[in-house]
Amino acid sequence: MKAMILSAGRGERMRPLTDSLPKPLLEVHSKPLIVWHIEKLVKSGFEEIIINIAHLGEKIVDYLGDGSKYGIKIIYSDERDEGALESAGGIVKALALLGNEVFMVVNGDVYSDYEFDSKFDLGDDLAHLILVENPPHNVDGDFTFEEGIVTNNDSNKKTFSGIAYYNPKMFTSLNYGKSALAPLIREMIPTKKISASLHNGCWHDIGTPKRLEDINKGTKC
Repeated sequence: MKAMILSAGRGERMRPLTDSLPKPLLEVHSKPLIVWHIEKLVKSGFEEIIINIAHLGEKIVDYLGDGSKYGIKIIYSDERDEGALESAGGIVKALALLGNEVFMVVNGDVYSDYEFDSKFDLGDDLAHLILVENPPHNVDGDFTFEEGIVTNNDSNKKTFSGIAYYNPKMFTSLNYGKSALAPLIREMIPTKKISASLHNGCWHDIGTPKRLEDINKGTKC
């Protein structure tokens, strides 16, 4: 299975830190966020990672190289000419690199102890979302799941962690260009082919300088 790390965002809420550094290179416990992901992907048996880049993307390329120093192959999906294409748009552009098999996607700006699964069996589903309990900055949550299936029920919503497994068929109806992921997921809910599970471990969305500071003052995931 291939993995994709979404790393093209501007990180407006992280300014001024992201004026000179792309958000995935911000450090948590003395290590860039994206390196935490890469090391776990290697440990979990992944052999190839697609990383999309836009804002200051050359710094990500310069830092990570071709992945050989981490024991994995890294291929870049370059969005610098278009500007960041958002989550779904970035995946659509990278589909040719991701291939025809199930792939995993993780946001480059989250920090978690979730164990990636290179052998995840998606079955007939189009996607499997990893959800977490709602943090203070997202108390209303994003999606409800019942008996493992995401539903349109508005009660007891959980927060989407930014980690998911996808069948590429999920994205074949989308046109090239900027496109957000959440509306696509909601559009697909009636198919009953969007499954989910709850991760009860450590998870943080590194969305603001204050959150980054607080995490660095705490313990590692």
